[in-house]
Formats: sequence, structure tokens, C-alpha cells
Amino acid sequence: MLLVYSCYSLSEEFDTSPVYGTTNNAAQFGLNWVMTRVLPQQAGLQVSNVVYRYEVEKNTEDDMLVHVQNENARGPGYIFRSTDDWSGIPGNSINKAVPVDYIDISYWGAGSIEVEGFGTVKNPEVYYTYQYDPCFDPQSNPQCPGYQDPFVIELNEVEVYDPLDDDIVQEELDRKSNRKAQEDEEKERARKKALEKVEEIEKRLEDLLGIVNDTDIAGDAQRLHDMLMSLRGIPQSYQAQLVGGSYPDGAMPPDAKIPSNSRGLRQGLASEMKHQELVKLQYEK
Repeated sequence: MLLVYSCYSLSEEFDTSPVYGTTNNAAQFGLNWVMTRVLPQQAGLQVSNVVYRYEVEKNTEDDMLVHVQNENARGPGYIFRSTDDWSGIPGNSINKAVPVDYIDISYWGAGSIEVEGFGTVKNPEVYYTYQYDPCFDPQSNPQCPGYQDPFVIELNEVEVYDPLDDDIVQEELDRKSNRKAQEDEEKERARKKALEKVEEIEKRLEDLLGIVNDTDIAGDAQRLHDMLMSLRGIPQSYQAQLVGGSYPDGAMPPDAKIPSNSRGLRQGLASEMKHQELVKLQYEK
């Protein structure tokens, strides 16, 4: 979403024609200068001329070269360089205007006056003439051609990032999906295997019940035993054998005698005699 606001009033007069100008003296503080402090930082500005003047103090016989120059801000070397040869001539002053081919502001790097040989540069002045289109950026003023109404909201298409379209994310999702499918398949196989075991046990139970219902159980005793032992879930203790043997008599007290139960004997004899009398009565009838 792009919101555009403007601080200009439509009632103000705005000249859309090209603007021409000349900078202040770039060398007023010395033989080196920074162009961002010299040229107006206007989008689309172009330099058309470099105008300079200076004075030279030197001996006539001495060699001397003076370079007025600007570095190329977008590459190696110089975007502008004018050289004056003072070798073999006396000191004097010079005024010079050098046209340039409307070079964009972005190319103009640091400026300087460089001296080679023997001599001194005094009272240097360097000026740059320029021009620019005030409507180079249409949004700089409502009266510029191509200006967009600040109260209109322009919706730009926004590219939505879908993580599912990412190959790495998709591979990870596929890996997890395959792993889950394998786990589900293993669980299903285990479930089917458990059901098969249950069905087998139920079948064996049915066979067992059939044996129990047979009249001749003794004849199928071995089969019944084998089937009981084959059923899953029967404790192993069912198959364990008890250790048999005999138990010796306990210790008896020395020279002890067990008294006879005379009362019990009398009761037993009385019952026997009563039984014989009842039997005899049946035969006499």
C-alpha cells in the first residue's frame, strides 16, 4: 500500500520550466572541496560549465603545472580535469570557462586544485554552472506533469509468500507425511495381527467346547489337554507339575499309649444292632 502526501498548496504558483544557476566559490576555503556542499542536491541536476580563476606566483624559469579537477564519483579517474602549464613564463592570473556535456550530479566527486613543480596558487575561485528540471520528480509539486493526487490510495499488488511453495518446507512436510503413513500402516498391521490371534483363540475355544460336549470325554483327554496348553493367555503355572512324595510320621512321645475310644465303640455297636433288627423285621413280614 502506497500513501502519498504533499505539503504544497494548489493555489501557489509553481514554475515548471528548467532552472539554471551558478554555485558559490567552491575554493573559498582552500584548494580542496566537497561537491555535496557546493552543488544543490537536486534530483536530475546537470553541470554544464566549470569556471575558474586564480593567481600564480613563481620564478619565470621554473616549471609549474596547475590542475583544476574533480574525481569521478562513479568510477576511477577524473570526471573533469583542466591543466594550465606555467613552465617558463612569469606568474600571472588566469580566467577560464570550460564547458562540460551536462554531466549528472551523481558523477561529481571531490574537487581540488593540484600544483606540480614550483610555484604558488593564490586567490582561487571555482564555480559550476548547472541546470535541473524542477519536475524531475513529479511528486515534488502538484503542478508537475505526472503528479498523483495525494488523496488517492494506490494499492500495489503484494506478492504473498506461501511457505508451502518452498521446496525445503515441502520436502520436510512430505517426509513427515510419509513417516506418519508408515506409522499408521504399522499400527494397522499390528491391529489385524491382534484380530487374527483373537479369532484363532475363539476358534480353539469353540473346538474345546465341542470336546466337552462329547460323550466320550476320556477318549479325548489328551486332545483336550493339548488344546488347553496351546491357548494364549493361560498362565504357565497350569503346565507346572507338583512335586510329589511321601511325608514321614511326626515324632511320637516315648512310651506313649493312645487310649481307645470306648464310648465311640459302644455307640457304633448299638447302631449296628439296630440296623440288623430292622432288616430282620423286613424278612419276617
